[in-house]
Amino acid sequence: MASLWSSLEQDMFNPQKKRLLETVRVWKTGRRKKMSILCLVVDTFRPMQPLLVKVKVDRGEQYKVAYRWPLAELKLVDGKTLDEASLDFDLHLDKVYKWTASSLEEKKTFIRCLRKLNHRFLAGSIAFVNVPSCAAEAKQRPQEERNDPAEAESQEELHMYQEMSPKEAADVLKLMEEYEPLVNNSVAFAEQLSNDLHVLDEANLRAIISSEKQVTQLMSNIDEALAEVARVEETLQIYNELLGSVKQQMDHIHQENSLLHRIISNKTRLMDEILFLTTHLNLSREHCDALSRADLSSPSRVKACIAAAEALSACMNIQIHPGYRKLQSVAEQLIMFETLKQNFESSFISHITNIFEMQGNAQVPDLAQPFDKPSASSHALHHEELVPYTPLMAWLRNVNPVLFCDLPKVYAQNLSRLYDREIKALFEQAKTFLVGRRKGSLQESLEKPTGSRQQSRWSLPGSRGGQEHTSDKGNIIMILEQVLRELQPLCTAEQQFIEKFFQLSHDAADLETSATKRGESSGSPEDPPCTKPWSQLEEPTTQLLSEIFSCLEPELRGFLDICNKIHPFGCLQVLVTLNDSIFEMWDSSSALPASFLNTILGNMLLLTKNSFNKCIGTLCKEIEETRMPSKLKGGILPSVSRFEEFVSFSEEVFRTAQRRRELDKAHLRLASSVFSSINSLSSANLKVNTDMVMMENFHHIHCFLCQKMIHCLEDKKIEAKQRYSEHMEKYIITYLGQPLEKLNQFFEGVKARVAQGVKEEEISFQLAYSKQELRKVIDKYPGKEVKRALETLYKKIHKDLSPEENLLPVVWHAMEQELIHQYQEFEDLIQRCYAGSGIAMDFTVEDLLSYFSSITVSNM
Repeated sequence: MASLWSSLEQDMFNPQKKRLLETVRVWKTGRRKKMSILCLVVDTFRPMQPLLVKVKVDRGEQYKVAYRWPLAELKLVDGKTLDEASLDFDLHLDKVYKWTASSLEEKKTFIRCLRKLNHRFLAGSIAFVNVPSCAAEAKQRPQEERNDPAEAESQEELHMYQEMSPKEAADVLKLMEEYEPLVNNSVAFAEQLSNDLHVLDEANLRAIISSEKQVTQLMSNIDEALAEVARVEETLQIYNELLGSVKQQMDHIHQENSLLHRIISNKTRLMDEILFLTTHLNLSREHCDALSRADLSSPSRVKACIAAAEALSACMNIQIHPGYRKLQSVAEQLIMFETLKQNFESSFISHITNIFEMQGNAQVPDLAQPFDKPSASSHALHHEELVPYTPLMAWLRNVNPVLFCDLPKVYAQNLSRLYDREIKALFEQAKTFLVGRRKGSLQESLEKPTGSRQQSRWSLPGSRGGQEHTSDKGNIIMILEQVLRELQPLCTAEQQFIEKFFQLSHDAADLETSATKRGESSGSPEDPPCTKPWSQLEEPTTQLLSEIFSCLEPELRGFLDICNKIHPFGCLQVLVTLNDSIFEMWDSSSALPASFLNTILGNMLLLTKNSFNKCIGTLCKEIEETRMPSKLKGGILPSVSRFEEFVSFSEEVFRTAQRRRELDKAHLRLASSVFSSINSLSSANLKVNTDMVMMENFHHIHCFLCQKMIHCLEDKKIEAKQRYSEHMEKYIITYLGQPLEKLNQFFEGVKARVAQGVKEEEISFQLAYSKQELRKVIDKYPGKEVKRALETLYKKIHKDLSPEENLLPVVWHAMEQELIHQYQEFEDLIQRCYAGSGIAMDFTVEDLLSYFSSITVSNM
């Protein structure tokens, strides 16, 4: 209870300058769910006014004032019963409040405090019913005290003996020290104490008798003082009765002053609210007229309508109390605002829809007129016509989102017709420009027989077909780049306009940040950052642009198909052009981070990559499945020529390209197919030497790759050189046996016997390899015969090798080195196996060198 009292006093009443007198915890009779606290408080300043306060306790143990009544409003207190110990009591205020106290003691104390306040402040104006009087309570308290006499006696006995004070204890000790000899004799000591006590009593009686007169004088003075006190009390009672009426009058004056202050405060608040309503719910006459007329025919009138619409929104967005809406003037004003808003919405939507329809029905330039290059009309004038209405579009989006959502659809439906005509006209110009430089019409060029296309596909750059394709190459790239240059500002300007005009770019900053982060975190610099899925664009913008440019992707796809059909490697040119255009648009400062055109080009790039991969696959298959004619006389194979043509053409196309990953993959696939095609010659039934043909082709590939210096084909270049060296060695070994055939066969047999374990000094005793047989073989190859055989061999090699590769000096020099090596090997075998026999060949190394030199000089 003490904590409750202190909490209420400190947290609630002390800050309000009130003093807490009494509390009682109660609940409504019959409903013991929510407990409350009734408090009696008075002001701490004059005039003091008693109050009855009801305090509630919330879930957080926080106290809150629920009701507050001046005690003067209390008319009657009903204690319910006089005899029984009932906890119920009633308080008659503005209505009858029925309470149940938590304890009987709290109820009695609370009613007793009410009685005191009634007597002191209200002159007994409160009636008390079924409440014991003060006299009964006074009698009841002594009776309660006599209920247990035994307990009272026990308490008196406890208080009869008191503990000695330190001074008394010191005196007793001093007395015992003075009579220490007698203390040992208790009887004598007791007698001595008794005698001293009689002496003291006698002295006291004499002192009392001597001061009797003073006592009598004191008693008379006390009687006079009591009489004076009685007179003072009577006087105070009279003054109190006189001041009682004055106090009531002062309290009444204080209440009237409080009411006057409240009236003034209410008037002030009422004036503030009226001024607030009249100020914020007031729309000027000029604005009302502008909204009523809804005249949008000139820029000045459009600005007036914008200002009026913003003022109307400010009036309608004011937060007012719900009760104010029931006031007739406020309701009429709000109805007027709503009427103006609806009428202006209808007029504005009708006006802007008419503009959309007029722009959608605009004329496209005639295709019959001559033109220098494909071009598309600019929509800057259309956008400038609609830009002044952007604030009104934002206003409509805020006040009526449902009506606003239909306007982008109407815009897309009307403008898509205009863009369809313009985009189709642009691509018709491009097709005309592309096919106009070729003989015949577009249909004829696309319906050429497949065989002629295949024949022209592999034509060399120096042929007539190659010159025609070279012209097509520049034409395709130039026209495609021009088409993309025309489309880029057209799509970008339209995207920027609709995002601003239809308020679609509210998340543009976040989108730009995320796009920047994606660009910075890109792993490969060659990856085009434009191929973004549709989900990365803002959904409303994507949907609207898809409707506006509905024909862009089909028309662009059809145009790219024509480019692929006109030139056998058109997909290669389209791939380069699309890659470069996407990178240029991404690097351009005017391009959007999430461009609609970038997404379209990304889709086209994927299709072009698929077409390019199919083209390369077909080319590889044709190279691998090419059948060599049985009458092949050597020279460069058609597959090698095709590979060379493709690499030269692709390198020229990709000379300035920013991305060549697909080309590198294609080069590797084609190189592998060409190598496979050359290797297949080993199983072919050719009339010429296979190693010679393979040597020439690998040598041609190696020289070509050294000239082009393509990084991705470095390994293939090294492999081509190795294969060329291998087949040249086989070719030399095959033909070197012809000038010294029998001599070569003889020494091969000697090496075979040595390899079988026959000792070198015993070889001459073998019948087939005796000294006589060796002399016979050597006699068959005199110097003149060797020279004649070498001349025949030179003519044979000169006839077999193609003059384009110029391999004759290389092969002839290699044969020279190989023949000298064999000669030295033969001499070594003779020295080891036929030592001391004096056998030697008819020619020396110097003779061989002179033979080769003279043959070379004679055929220059």
